[in-house]
Amino acid sequence: MEKVKEFLELSKEEAETVSRLTIHPHRTGSECSFYEYFALRGILVDRVEAGVVSCTFKVPPRLTDKSGNLATGAVANLVDEVGGAVVHVEGLPINVSVDMSISFLGTAKLNDELEITSKVLGQRGGYSGTVVLVRNKATGELIAEGRHSLFRKQASKL
Repeated sequence: MEKVKEFLELSKEEAETVSRLTIHPHRTGSECSFYEYFALRGILVDRVEAGVVSCTFKVPPRLTDKSGNLATGAVANLVDEVGGAVVHVEGLPINVSVDMSISFLGTAKLNDELEITSKVLGQRGGYSGTVVLVRNKATGELIAEGRHSLFRKQASKL
């Protein structure tokens, strides 16, 4: 436990940097949130078809780990966001993630360009299943494969 605590502890310089951050309250619909700005900035939507969404994303320094690889949490976030986008319907309640499973098959380095493709596996009632593939666009190497299950509350029939 001490090793974990030591690993997570900020240096004096890091603590000072964090203390100088200014994060303003988010106004829904008027601007992107800190989360969207930090985690999703730079993602480009290349193709949207019924049941398919394809995006590209260049790995930025802010999402890399100490080894210079795209952090696994950032990969999970991409699976969540692009997997949810393929089943999103404007004007209906947002889908809620029920389950995600991700196989990490390779690594992406700083400045690698990734292709992220999400496909609908099936839908039944308010439940949807998607598969998300994250590939290195230049080499075709499969970085990760994610399965994402989502649920949306159905409109009342009364």
